[in-house]
Amino acid sequence: MQKKLSCVYMLSTRIICKGFWARREVWLGLCNFGKIPPSADPTGPGRPTPIRSYVMFTGAKHVIILFLESCCYEGATRKMSSLPPTVNGNAGHSTNGESETSPPVVDNNTSHNGNGGLETKTPVINNSSPNDLPGGISETHHPVVNGSSPQELPGDVPTKYDVLIIGTGPAGASLASFLTSHGITGLMISSAATSADTPRAHITNIAALEALRDVGLDEECVRLGSLGDCMMHTRWCHSMAGEEYARIYSWGNDPQRKGDYEAASPCAPCDLPQTLLEPALIRYATTHGFKCRFDTSFVSYQDNGPSGVVTTLVDNLSGKEFKVQSKYLFGADGARSRVMKQLALPLIAKPGSGVAINVLVKADLSHLIEHRQGNLHWVMQPDRPHCDLGWMAIVRMVKPWTEWMFILFPKPGVERPEPSREEYQAQVKNLIGDDSIPVEIVNISRWTINDIVASQYSQDNVFCLGDAVHRHPPFNGLGSNTCIQDAFNLAWKIAYVLKGYASPNLLSTYSVERQPVGQSIISRANTSFHEHARIWKVLGMFPEELSDRVAMLNELTAATPEGQSRRKELQAAIKGTSHEFHGLGIEMNQFYSGPGIFAADEPVPFALEGRAAEDPVLHYMPSTYPGKRLPHVWLNKKCPGTPISTVDLAGKGKFTLLTGIGGGAWKLAAAAVEKELNIEMNAYSIGFGQDWVDVYADWDGLRGVNESGALLVRPDRFVAWRCNDVLSDETACVDKLVQVMRSILKN
Repeated sequence: MQKKLSCVYMLSTRIICKGFWARREVWLGLCNFGKIPPSADPTGPGRPTPIRSYVMFTGAKHVIILFLESCCYEGATRKMSSLPPTVNGNAGHSTNGESETSPPVVDNNTSHNGNGGLETKTPVINNSSPNDLPGGISETHHPVVNGSSPQELPGDVPTKYDVLIIGTGPAGASLASFLTSHGITGLMISSAATSADTPRAHITNIAALEALRDVGLDEECVRLGSLGDCMMHTRWCHSMAGEEYARIYSWGNDPQRKGDYEAASPCAPCDLPQTLLEPALIRYATTHGFKCRFDTSFVSYQDNGPSGVVTTLVDNLSGKEFKVQSKYLFGADGARSRVMKQLALPLIAKPGSGVAINVLVKADLSHLIEHRQGNLHWVMQPDRPHCDLGWMAIVRMVKPWTEWMFILFPKPGVERPEPSREEYQAQVKNLIGDDSIPVEIVNISRWTINDIVASQYSQDNVFCLGDAVHRHPPFNGLGSNTCIQDAFNLAWKIAYVLKGYASPNLLSTYSVERQPVGQSIISRANTSFHEHARIWKVLGMFPEELSDRVAMLNELTAATPEGQSRRKELQAAIKGTSHEFHGLGIEMNQFYSGPGIFAADEPVPFALEGRAAEDPVLHYMPSTYPGKRLPHVWLNKKCPGTPISTVDLAGKGKFTLLTGIGGGAWKLAAAAVEKELNIEMNAYSIGFGQDWVDVYADWDGLRGVNESGALLVRPDRFVAWRCNDVLSDETACVDKLVQVMRSILKN
């Protein structure tokens, strides 16, 4: 294979050097190597046809072919080391409950939402030259694309895979990534032609990053995303260039909260647009054996019980249907999930909170941001007539400081013709407040503010995750993060069942554990949305009459009792948004109960304590109570080297047993259980002179058991069980550990 790659590189160099219209015979040679039909020849007569219409990228050799597409079209010459390691991609998902459709002003092309359903939108075509980063991911938002594969053409005999994932957004692509880390491969499909073409979700919190850390993707996310000062504040202002009403520290940047975030996790929040997150996930999954196919829509499925699921798919390019047989089917196909529709799981829905319009804009605001650093800017103009197009807006950073999402909230109850592109541009310039700044509108789309959660997430061999089962506004930044954590919870369970480590009964714990989490984040996101109404009211945004709004705004500067009261009200309303911008508790306080956890040995039920009991949204309480996530503590060796987190001792597809001085019998028991149950289990002792040293004595205060006791941690890094002390002998420890493991794995 190495020899073939070298040969292809020489041929590709000749094509680049000779120019786009040269060396047709060389291209045909590549067609033979890559199994591309000669009809896809981009060097033939007439306008070149993009390779993506014909190629299914499933291996390293196809990476070179997409490289040819990029080089031939852009005239770029790159070294072999700069080639993207993979180019399998996915269609963008609408996260955070956003159901996107684009207004006709953009164009009337019919595309797909990447979730198995049709939508009307304009593909984003980014013709700028990519600024390649290590790992082959570009900072520019080039969607990952492909098309039909000759190897996957429709047929009468179903193609067989262990797993089939419908949808390739944050939920589907992360599930594929986590499954491949367990050695499980399969097929993921998207009805769209590309990965996400708009940067919908963006905040990646520490809980999601810890999950991605398990497969080594956290570092790439941090490299691609924005950190620190870029996320320092959320602001309320008259315009981007104009008067500022208020600001608040955000995303762990408050000096009074930084310590809480650093103590909670080895990870730190980052702002990572979905246009960069999705390709990173897909790259990992496809370079580890997963197949990805675009322009392929879900039609229906038939669950045949023990023999698995037969799913009917349709190739969007040919219009032909074909079947895929899999042991399990996963609906990660977004807010309008077709899988959920057929599954007919009951939904708990409340009335939505209206619609919003996303306007993706390129505009260099660097000179404005110097003293206004932050990734979210609420723009409100109570002293001007309300614009029907957007009576208020959020200006969200996408790429510092040249790409932005202007999120417009249309005036409620007003029906009007679809605005023209010129009207959108005028409103964007108004919100910026500086007409001299060039503005380019890239994309316009609408989405609905939802409040929906499924009452259960699975049935038999079909599992749903992500926006398919929970849809909510983007407040608190919980959307894609919850999608990723759904996938992390589910992946190890699927892998253990497929490998024969566990009974299929283990899979019932997915819905039991994740549905309450989904319900809680739906509630929190909508509460955060409505909490902003206090700010809108104080700033005078609600009265219909302009004169009334101006009077309320002016009162904020008045040296009167009414003015003083209004200022205090504004300060309280701004402070109230801390639950959104520093909601560490809602991110990290998840607690699982049910058959996937062994809590029978606990003398009392779990209860939050201290600050977390007073405000469980703001504050996180680390605990080793069964059902809680493993707390983060920095450890080191007796002779210090690179510190390691307790988080990194666990996971990687294995159960982990943690003990301390006097707990040697537990380590022996873990080795015995490995053999008896034919599973892999790590065991470590933490303490003075042990495998790992409790450098700052933090573990001593958090472990929740005595030194000789034991903690059993699941592959998803949640505590499964704990024992306060070592038992009478090794046999007793083995018997107890076997009992616990059999209870959890249902064997």
